[in-house]
Amino acid sequence: MKNNKEYDVIIAGSGLAGLFAALNLPESYKILIVTKDTADLSDSFLAQGGICVQRDEDDYDSFMEDTLKAGHYENKREAVDVMIRESREVIQDLLTAGVEFDKNPSGDFAYTKEAAHSKPRILHARDTTGQEICSKLTLRVRERSNIEIMEGSRVVDILISSGRCWGVVVRRPGQPPENMLCSDVILATGGVGGLYPRSTNYPHLTGDALAIALRHGIRVKDMSFVQVHPTSLYTEKPGRAFLISEAVRGEGAILLDKKGNRFVDELLPRDQVTEAIYAQMEKDQMPYVMLCLAGHTEADIPVRFPGIYQRCLQEGYDISKECIPVVPAQHYFMGGIDVDLFSRTSLDHLYAVGETSCNGVHGRNRLASNSLLESLVFSKRAALDIQKHSREEIHPEFPKPDSAYYDKIEEENRDLVSKEIRKEPNHAE
Repeated sequence: MKNNKEYDVIIAGSGLAGLFAALNLPESYKILIVTKDTADLSDSFLAQGGICVQRDEDDYDSFMEDTLKAGHYENKREAVDVMIRESREVIQDLLTAGVEFDKNPSGDFAYTKEAAHSKPRILHARDTTGQEICSKLTLRVRERSNIEIMEGSRVVDILISSGRCWGVVVRRPGQPPENMLCSDVILATGGVGGLYPRSTNYPHLTGDALAIALRHGIRVKDMSFVQVHPTSLYTEKPGRAFLISEAVRGEGAILLDKKGNRFVDELLPRDQVTEAIYAQMEKDQMPYVMLCLAGHTEADIPVRFPGIYQRCLQEGYDISKECIPVVPAQHYFMGGIDVDLFSRTSLDHLYAVGETSCNGVHGRNRLASNSLLESLVFSKRAALDIQKHSREEIHPEFPKPDSAYYDKIEEENRDLVSKEIRKEPNHAE
């Protein structure tokens, strides 16, 4: 059967990595972005704290060491080197796209410090950095007549012939699956938070690209490397856990046990703070510990952290005056589809970027605010690599997708990914 849906590049996912990849492809390319929900419902939009950048040449060694130490030295050093050295370039790209970072009264960038960083190197836009970056990139994408966004649709498979990827199978609401062909595919479907009962992620992020990779024998890596964030707002209400940014502790907040005593160095790497909180909760026989910013920072709390301030008010807490209950929650996936320094997977013409991929930058534990930077650097590298090879004008023909088959495997995919992640113990349960 002849396929008539053809593009140059198809991108699965509309988070930061997918958007930035699209913007770094030529406007002569016909590009499709397929996103599972609306274009703004990605974890990238939720990022609060900020984005790291190498401030100057003297910052290289400490930035490298901070990243390696947080990752328990299981990082791929070459990938960390690429991320650091290209950080200032992508920050300039964001500024050109209209992103506005906070500045101090002198007009210079207001860098902040977060846990496990030896110095302030994090740019931020209040406590809604992800929203600021992604909203501006989404605007730039929608201005491009060559980029189509297909919302509320799912990439459920990839099309393979002669040892390379030729496109994807897409399911749109109320319609049977259909083939869509292209020269290159970029998988950017985000993380796995939807597989956990308590997560800061959107529930629709369930490792779709990972399931595709596992079914086709595409290499994956470090699948048990799941990061738990130490501080989400404790509540008995159901739904996505609300993150209390690392930057809150970076700017002075302390953690207290039920007697009001401080029990941990709040600026240790996330996994160590998480372990300390779990141990204290067990000791206190409490479902949470307390986080106190009031009286421990020079910042104007409602101005510096407006999103967190307002959300806590909704829950009955004024963080400018009182402590709040917090508990760890699943937050980030450091493993993923194994890729090289240009985000190429083990299948030709198939790329993976963002939280979907594993290029080795993060190691066993991600350093705070490296996620946005890593996504930008390596999605841009994927886009530039795609341009190096000529676009294929002749695509093979594929049979019409079988609806019953995809109904079956979509039901199985959650278990497939969950079992792979849980082959080794992790702390996200």
